[in-house]
This record gives sequence, C-alpha cells and structure tokens, in this order.
Amino acid sequence: MIMVIVKFKLPKKITRYQALETFLGTAPKYRDLSGLIRKYYFVSEDRNTAGGVYLWKSREEADCVYTEEWKAFVRGKYGNDPMIEYLECPVVVDNISNEIISDTATHYCSWGESA
Repeated sequence: MIMVIVKFKLPKKITRYQALETFLGTAPKYRDLSGLIRKYYFVSEDRNTAGGVYLWKSREEADCVYTEEWKAFVRGKYGNDPMIEYLECPVVVDNISNEIISDTATHYCSWGESA
C-alpha cells in the first residue's frame, strides 16, 4: 500500500466550518475511486494549510489521480502547487473495525491475539 500526503497553502485562513463544508463538497468524488482505500481530509491548526492523507492499493493507482491536470486544478483553486509526499504503508491498524490491514492480506483479530 502507498500513503500519500497532499498539502497546500490556503490563500487565506478558513474556519473549521468552512473546511468542513469544502471537504464534504468534494468527498463524494472520492467514493469508489479505483485503488483508494481511505482518504482523510485535514486543515492545520493555524488554518493556513489544508490537504489530505490518502491510502492507496498501489503507486500506479495513486498516480492516476495526481496528474498534471489535477495539479493545475489545485493551483487554480488555491493559488499554489500542492506538495505531494509518497510513503510506503505496509500495515494499518483500524481500531474502529478492529482490523489489521497489510500489503499481503487483511487480518482480523482481537487485541492480544496474533494476526
């Protein structure tokens, strides 16, 4: 799995409510996106930076989204280029669904049991 952290400076500070409205407005386009496992939206505490943390099945599927056209859209909307960082993510612990997800398989276990 590949984790991608995308950050961009905002043209002006936004409130938590403005961030929530903006994120809820774009969230539906990420549903059922090929290869996307999860997306987390964020806004910095100083409200000057926003972005997302994405978990992808593969780098190739992530690269299908972060195209030059997508970068131009971000540049046009926020006035600057997004900063994109790719990280390998071999294991995810999900305490809500009580699952451990790895690159090779999904493991379901209770805490205290080996996966």
